[in-house]
Amino acid sequence: MDRDLHERIADNEAMFRQVNESIARGQWPGDEGKPVGFRCECARLGCNVVIELTMPEYEAVRANPRRFVIAIGHELPETERIVQTSGGYAVVEKLDEAGAVAESTDPRG
Repeated sequence: MDRDLHERIADNEAMFRQVNESIARGQWPGDEGKPVGFRCECARLGCNVVIELTMPEYEAVRANPRRFVIAIGHELPETERIVQTSGGYAVVEKLDEAGAVAESTDPRG
Protein backbone atom coordinates (compact mmCIF):
# COMPACT_ATOMS: atom_id res chain seq x y z
CA MET A 1 0.00 0.00 0.00
CA ASP A 2 1.24 3.48 -0.69
CA ARG A 3 1.79 6.11 2.00
CA ASP A 4 -1.24 8.25 1.01
CA LEU A 5 -3.55 5.26 1.31
CA HIS A 6 -2.12 4.39 4.73
CA GLU A 7 -2.74 7.95 5.91
CA ARG A 8 -6.32 8.00 4.54
CA ILE A 9 -7.06 4.72 6.30
CA ALA A 10 -5.64 6.03 9.57
CA ASP A 11 -7.62 9.29 9.24
CA ASN A 12 -10.84 7.32 8.70
CA GLU A 13 -10.20 5.20 11.77
CA ALA A 14 -9.34 8.27 13.83
CA MET A 15 -12.72 9.77 12.90
CA PHE A 16 -14.54 6.71 14.28
CA ARG A 17 -12.40 6.90 17.42
CA GLN A 18 -13.67 10.48 17.88
CA VAL A 19 -17.27 9.24 17.57
CA ASN A 20 -16.60 6.58 20.21
CA GLU A 21 -14.99 9.12 22.53
CA SER A 22 -18.24 11.10 22.38
CA ILE A 23 -20.22 7.96 23.19
CA ALA A 24 -17.95 7.24 26.16
CA ARG A 25 -18.33 10.80 27.52
CA GLY A 26 -22.12 10.42 27.44
CA GLN A 27 -22.23 7.45 29.84
CA TRP A 28 -23.66 7.89 33.32
CA PRO A 29 -21.44 7.27 36.35
CA GLY A 30 -22.18 3.88 37.83
CA ASP A 31 -22.91 2.27 34.47
CA GLU A 32 -19.30 1.11 33.95
CA GLY A 33 -20.20 -2.60 34.00
CA LYS A 34 -22.99 -2.38 31.44
CA PRO A 35 -22.25 -3.00 27.75
CA VAL A 36 -22.18 0.10 25.57
CA GLY A 37 -22.52 0.12 21.78
CA PHE A 38 -19.43 1.57 20.07
CA ARG A 39 -18.79 1.99 16.36
CA CYS A 40 -16.33 -0.35 14.68
CA GLU A 41 -13.18 1.72 14.16
CA CYS A 42 -12.07 -0.10 11.01
CA ALA A 43 -11.07 1.49 7.72
CA ARG A 44 -13.95 -0.01 5.70
CA LEU A 45 -16.04 2.67 4.06
CA GLY A 46 -19.68 2.30 5.02
CA CYS A 47 -19.02 0.01 7.99
CA ASN A 48 -21.87 0.36 10.46
CA VAL A 49 -21.03 -2.50 12.81
CA VAL A 50 -21.75 -1.79 16.46
CA ILE A 51 -19.50 -3.49 19.00
CA GLU A 52 -20.50 -3.84 22.65
CA LEU A 53 -17.86 -3.21 25.30
CA THR A 54 -18.03 -2.18 28.92
CA MET A 55 -16.43 1.14 29.81
CA PRO A 56 -13.40 -0.59 31.44
CA GLU A 57 -12.88 -2.62 28.23
CA TYR A 58 -13.11 0.54 26.14
CA GLU A 59 -10.71 2.39 28.44
CA ALA A 60 -8.21 -0.48 28.15
CA VAL A 61 -8.18 0.00 24.37
CA ARG A 62 -7.87 3.79 24.70
CA ALA A 63 -4.85 3.45 27.02
CA ASN A 64 -2.69 3.06 23.89
CA PRO A 65 -3.18 5.71 21.15
CA ARG A 66 -2.20 3.21 18.45
CA ARG A 67 -5.01 0.80 19.33
CA PHE A 68 -8.50 0.57 17.84
CA VAL A 69 -11.49 -1.71 18.45
CA ILE A 70 -12.87 -3.39 15.34
CA ALA A 71 -15.21 -6.19 14.32
CA ILE A 72 -13.47 -9.52 13.84
CA GLY A 73 -12.46 -9.88 10.20
CA HIS A 74 -12.15 -6.12 9.61
CA GLU A 75 -8.40 -5.98 10.21
CA LEU A 76 -5.89 -4.78 7.60
CA PRO A 77 -2.69 -6.82 8.09
CA GLU A 78 -0.73 -4.34 5.94
CA THR A 79 -1.14 -1.56 8.52
CA GLU A 80 -2.04 -3.21 11.85
CA ARG A 81 -1.71 -6.32 13.97
CA ILE A 82 -4.30 -7.96 16.19
CA VAL A 83 -3.29 -7.72 19.85
CA GLN A 84 -6.47 -9.10 21.43
CA THR A 85 -9.77 -10.74 20.52
CA SER A 86 -12.77 -10.97 22.82
CA GLY A 87 -16.51 -11.47 22.52
CA GLY A 88 -17.00 -10.54 18.87
CA TYR A 89 -14.40 -7.82 18.56
CA ALA A 90 -10.68 -7.44 18.03
CA VAL A 91 -8.21 -4.85 19.22
CA VAL A 92 -5.63 -3.87 16.63
CA GLU A 93 -2.47 -1.84 16.95
CA LYS A 94 -1.48 0.42 14.08
CA LEU A 95 2.05 0.03 12.67
CA ASP A 96 4.56 2.37 11.03
CA GLU A 97 3.03 5.47 9.36
CA ALA A 98 -0.51 4.47 10.34
CA GLY A 99 0.68 4.26 13.96
CA ALA A 100 2.19 7.73 13.77
CA VAL A 101 -1.10 9.13 12.40
CA ALA A 102 -3.04 7.32 15.13
CA GLU A 103 -0.84 8.91 17.80
CA SER A 104 -1.03 12.39 16.30
CA THR A 105 -4.83 12.25 16.05
CA ASP A 106 -5.43 10.80 19.51
CA PRO A 107 -8.17 12.95 21.10
CA ARG A 108 -6.67 12.27 24.52
CA GLY A 109 -3.41 13.85 23.42
